[in-house]
Amino acid sequence: MEAPVIVKQRQPINQRIKAPTVLLIDHENNNHGVIDTRDALVMAQAANLDLVIVSEGKDEPVARIMDFGKHQYQQKKRQRQNTSKPSVKDVKLRPNVGEADYDIRIVRATEWLGKGNMVRFQVRLRGREHHHRDRATQLLERVVEDLSASGKVQSFDRRALMVQLSPG
Repeated sequence: MEAPVIVKQRQPINQRIKAPTVLLIDHENNNHGVIDTRDALVMAQAANLDLVIVSEGKDEPVARIMDFGKHQYQQKKRQRQNTSKPSVKDVKLRPNVGEADYDIRIVRATEWLGKGNMVRFQVRLRGREHHHRDRATQLLERVVEDLSASGKVQSFDRRALMVQLSPG
């Protein structure tokens, strides 16, 4: 079964508008009612802007005087914003992190999880801290416990001392 082909129609602008009359809205959002397309084009050129069909109406299409390039840019930006994927926020800890620092990182992680982002906690060991890997694992288990209300564990790697949480 073939997938349907979607053809994106270009918005008619300036001289490409075929309708004899249009319902005009100017660049200051004033409704001018139904007027001749040529008169609307003259008004758009006087304002150094474009005449763009924004809606194909039943009787007359709705045309607007605007900067078409800026309009296209804003549409693409809106579309990109809607399709943004969740990002992964990294939090690096040491096994002997202070209580206040730990609390701040938990609060931030809760905010990120609330916004739909994933959070990765990683414990870094240096020097003699490698002899006490159990403390780092306990710290990660505490993180999981504290964030159990706002996120769920996606992966817990005891060897790499890393836990990744997704919004839950």
